[in-house]
Amino acid sequence: MTISPLRDSETLRQQKNLTNSQRRANSETKEGVLVNNFIKDETGTNLENTCDTLVISESVKMPSRLYEKTPYKSNILPISAITIGVMGTIALMSAFVRRNTRINLKISNEKRLPATTRNVAINEETHQALYQMIQSPTRKTIHAGIGVLTLTAMAFMGKTFLDGFKEVWVKKREADIQKDMQEQLINIETQSFAGKIQITRSMLSEKAGEFSRYLSDEKDKILPNFGKHLQFTGKTKNKRNQESNLNYFMLGAVTVAGIVGLGYLSLKNLSKSKKYLEKAVENTENKITDIVKNSSTATIENDKKLLEAYLQSIDAQEDTIKKYLGNLNWDKNELNEFIQKLVKKSKTSTTKVNETIGGDGTPKPTFYSHVDDYRAFFYNWLLDTDNKQFKQLFFGITGLTAMSYGGKLAGEAIKEVQVKKLNAKTEVELQNRLVSTELRNFKSKKDAAIQPLVDEFYKQVDKGKPKEELKVMADNILFEIKNGPPFVYS
Repeated sequence: MTISPLRDSETLRQQKNLTNSQRRANSETKEGVLVNNFIKDETGTNLENTCDTLVISESVKMPSRLYEKTPYKSNILPISAITIGVMGTIALMSAFVRRNTRINLKISNEKRLPATTRNVAINEETHQALYQMIQSPTRKTIHAGIGVLTLTAMAFMGKTFLDGFKEVWVKKREADIQKDMQEQLINIETQSFAGKIQITRSMLSEKAGEFSRYLSDEKDKILPNFGKHLQFTGKTKNKRNQESNLNYFMLGAVTVAGIVGLGYLSLKNLSKSKKYLEKAVENTENKITDIVKNSSTATIENDKKLLEAYLQSIDAQEDTIKKYLGNLNWDKNELNEFIQKLVKKSKTSTTKVNETIGGDGTPKPTFYSHVDDYRAFFYNWLLDTDNKQFKQLFFGITGLTAMSYGGKLAGEAIKEVQVKKLNAKTEVELQNRLVSTELRNFKSKKDAAIQPLVDEFYKQVDKGKPKEELKVMADNILFEIKNGPPFVYS
């Protein structure tokens, strides 16, 4: 697949901070550079010196992976597997429902889950006001409901205006930030551009000096150091690998030590918690013993409540209940009834929710209102406009809510602008630091493109090719250094 010279990774990175018009102008410039460089004057070039002109080697193999073909495997097994898996899950759910139905027929009343009332919470003040108008359509509820709905519309429009004002202000500040950043990036891009031009000129000067020795009449020739720009030693790489392995080992050791230490601390905390629980149970048992010893007919009702609470707090089972309560000096029938009550309660898995919270257990919907909204104070004031405290609550809480929202918007706007400023500064610093990296990248790619041509030139020198033909090769190598890839873009 051919990659467009206008869509390579380096070009995309350079265009990151450009506007649409800048990107268009940049692309047009590159198109012009490519066209001008590749429409070459063929004057003086013919079939006899084509190989020298294009610096064509006698024998260059194609890349080993050029004709490699990866077979495409089409497999619908995953589609079939996911289909069967979904249907299998549905079958398992139906089996679960069937099993639950069978269990429900055999479970005892003590273990059965209780019925629940479906509680419908009305937490929005507008919903509560509408509910009151429907449930009790009086002059006051209608007046208060319309007032709440009007205030809601006013608050919504005010919020919309403030949000829009914030976005416009932030956008203007962002435009100023982008302008300042672009002006700073001009100098940085100029440094990169000038550096690439300087690299090209330096390579031209270096290679022209090398080639001139083989094209002159001097007999003393200094053999080149082939591939000197592409040589590197593995010492630094090996050293970095060793340091990386050592860092990973140290990180692993610290992680294991942290796991062991935190695990030991967790076990220690659990051990302490167990001791505290045992001590709390012991104190509760002492209180139960004192109540049993001092219980009398006059305190029997109060003692029942305390004993039930204490026994429930230590999760007492049947044996424990009978052990402590068997020593009570109460009427035998009353004592047995109380013990059986506590034993049954200890074996029961669930309990009923308080009717004031969850209803009486009837499986029908019930409604309750729990409003946390500034508009609720407006509704209360409209129901009783003679109450000055309702009025003060409405204006105070509504004013506080409005100021809080305005302050929040202002804080967010300032934060966004400051973050954009810092991000722009960070981007400028990054681009400035990347100049040297980009120049090294450019130089490395130039070397990779030119060095094989230089190597071929010296091979032809060793074979004794005439100076006229060597000059053609040298000229074209220098032309490739000046105009070949990677290209210097404006």
